[in-house]
Amino acid sequence: MKRLKSTESLCPECLAVVPATIYEDEGKVYISKACPEHGEFTDLYWGGYDQYLRAEEYEHLGTVMKNPRTEEKRGCPYDCGICTNHKSTTTLGIIDVTNRCNLRCPICFAHAGAAGYLYEPTIDQIREMMENLLANDPVWTPALQLSGGEPTVRDDLPEIVEMAKDLGFIHVEVNSNGIKMAESREYCWKLKKAGVDTVYLQFDGVTPEPYIRARGFDLLPIKLKAIENLKKSKFNSTVLVPVLVKGLNDNQVGDVIRFAVENRDCVRGVNFQPVSFTGRIDREERESMRITIPDLMRLAEEQTDGLIKAGDWFPPSILQPVSEFLNKMKNENFVDLTCHPHCGMGTYLFFDGDDVRPVTEYINVDAAIKAFEKANKKLSEGKELRAKMEVAAGVVRNVKFKTFSKYLNDVILYGDYLSLNRMHHKMILVGAMHFMDPYNFDLRRAERCIIHYATPDGRIIPFCTMNTLHRKDVERRHAQPLSPDKLTPLYDVLALTRKILEEEQRPDLGLAEHILHTPESDTHH
Repeated sequence: MKRLKSTESLCPECLAVVPATIYEDEGKVYISKACPEHGEFTDLYWGGYDQYLRAEEYEHLGTVMKNPRTEEKRGCPYDCGICTNHKSTTTLGIIDVTNRCNLRCPICFAHAGAAGYLYEPTIDQIREMMENLLANDPVWTPALQLSGGEPTVRDDLPEIVEMAKDLGFIHVEVNSNGIKMAESREYCWKLKKAGVDTVYLQFDGVTPEPYIRARGFDLLPIKLKAIENLKKSKFNSTVLVPVLVKGLNDNQVGDVIRFAVENRDCVRGVNFQPVSFTGRIDREERESMRITIPDLMRLAEEQTDGLIKAGDWFPPSILQPVSEFLNKMKNENFVDLTCHPHCGMGTYLFFDGDDVRPVTEYINVDAAIKAFEKANKKLSEGKELRAKMEVAAGVVRNVKFKTFSKYLNDVILYGDYLSLNRMHHKMILVGAMHFMDPYNFDLRRAERCIIHYATPDGRIIPFCTMNTLHRKDVERRHAQPLSPDKLTPLYDVLALTRKILEEEQRPDLGLAEHILHTPESDTHH
């Protein structure tokens, strides 16, 4: 056993802050802590020590907010709001527009029916939350996700999207189970017209089993119909979001990636979310379901026959030197990618005709990033021309420019957030964010979070502390009594599925005929 770091965590029983140790044992990384009242707890932190060390190489410290909303009183993570101790700004803001939902998934305890109250901010409250996110100083919030509950149960969701765009958010996405989109192509058009850039679609797999076990129904026909309707409504940015659970759908990692490639005219990303646990769960049951980012990386390599290798994945913070360079050249701060290096990992897939390759086939990523780091040093010395020369030389030496130029043109010409956003829409992101629960909670990670909820009381709360500590308090403080007329009924999933299958035969996923071109050989799946 090798001790790696000291940190602080939470007691899973009483949620008290307790000292914790991160250590390596037999090639894996664990977190252990002891509560004076409830005893010792140990949980898997990262399933691969080698990748743990590699991710740390890309750590970059963030910009501290000049206008935190709360003071430090009880200490992190109880003073969230953002408090004076937080070490990163907001890259993606989230607003929960309702806790109503048209499903009753067995794995979910957050919907209105289970909570026993209605949380649904008014349109004026939502505007105030948006304005609060945009007021962050010195780095504003360029992207917004509307979440829930199920946001599409609100009749005024298109109006909310239009308001976000009018206020200045460059990127607006809607987090959805897809039922409303499968039901109505007209609704998809309405969202597109309102300004939705991306649909963040819950998508647990390409066979019925994961949906039946996790959601209570075979939702696959509904997911496929939603994607079809989004395609026909000119959506070119759908992100598939599988909640990844060992023994449930970890055997479908490769199939989900292949499905994204097959539907790349609409799908722009797969964001795997390793399962987080709410409530109490014993160690044996946790271990039977717990999966970490290095586990996902291994599964992706195995199940795509080596198309995506472990070395193709990088934490989001690797791009911070690029962001810093653009910020300095433009003399403005438009994004700050400085989350903790163990929060997430990802890679990009690029296309040359039908040929599919990871980003590392086109770019010497480490060398290119070093060129930006050197350029930033020159800029800090006032040597702008030398900085530009460093970047130009780095691109020439380390990028297969003839193949890759179609992705870089806008960034080179404009060098702003919108150009980066357009480049992102020309490829497929395969990534993972492992959100924390009380068992694997690391306070050092929470301090560096860049995904933040805005709340009606004027606070801005990091994702993992919101869902681990603050959600119930925030919602109850702004809740309404839950009467039968305010409870969204369970959607008749079976009737919608029957309608879809009557209108057209069950869609063929195309997985058996799809070809992935790996660096070694052409492999049929």
